[in-house]
Amino acid sequence: MDIAIYGYVPTHTDREALAKLLCLLANGNDTRLLVYPPFMDTLCSSGISDIIPKGKAVKADTPDGAIIALSIGGDGTFLRTAQWVGARQIPILGVNTGHLGYMSATTLQNPEMLATDILNGGFNVQRRSLLEVGLEGGALPESLWPYALNEAAMLKEDTASMIACDTYVDGHPLANYLGDGLIISTPTGSTAYNLSAGGPIIQPSAPVWAISPIAPHALTMRPLVASDRSVISVTAGSRSGSFRLSLDGNSITVASGVTVRISKAPFNILVASDSRNNWSDNLRRKLMWGIDPR
Repeated sequence: MDIAIYGYVPTHTDREALAKLLCLLANGNDTRLLVYPPFMDTLCSSGISDIIPKGKAVKADTPDGAIIALSIGGDGTFLRTAQWVGARQIPILGVNTGHLGYMSATTLQNPEMLATDILNGGFNVQRRSLLEVGLEGGALPESLWPYALNEAAMLKEDTASMIACDTYVDGHPLANYLGDGLIISTPTGSTAYNLSAGGPIIQPSAPVWAISPIAPHALTMRPLVASDRSVISVTAGSRSGSFRLSLDGNSITVASGVTVRISKAPFNILVASDSRNNWSDNLRRKLMWGIDPR
């Protein structure tokens, strides 16, 4: 069986644990590691690839045929792994070697147990919805993946005072948000940029989006929740003549007056996690949710 690997080599004590994990996986019965090419180059330069049995790890531009994809890093790495996997319906297991690691909840503390779970399929799998984003009357550049697991954000340019986001839901006018921008977030992304902008935390399986203004110039402009069956259209404008469209942190400049169309993607991202990790536990452990400060 093939196991896809995406990530980076940690620079601290996780490096030894990562080497052990990869060796254990490569030595499994009829297993092969499909490694994202830039990560494979890093494994080679760090010497980790030297201890993996020959022929057991190969460069792979795509993870076709893998039974699981490991994302080695933090939440940013997980988002890039999701783009690499795309619509292939391969479960992604986030192995945290970063800081917060909210989506990457698994650690390298016990590589033997982790390898056993991976080889035996000992994980729960959740379906996570994505946003599909397009421009009316135009096309996104090919370099920008038109989907977002966390959020789509319309943001003011650095030199602009504010932008106006004229927003419609299913063709009906919602509001003209004046401020630093507007975030349309998935439940997965509700604990990311959306949360820092004052948006709600949403259970990952809830079929909704969060619409959250950034630094709104009106007290009545507050975050709200809409059905993920809705189509959201945002026409943004500013004195600078352009705004930034950001999809999971990857951004482009868009001319004022162009409408951004946001809907539910036709596929899901599968997120693997062990039974010891769940949504409410993650809130308490990662975000200190409901923890008594005394």
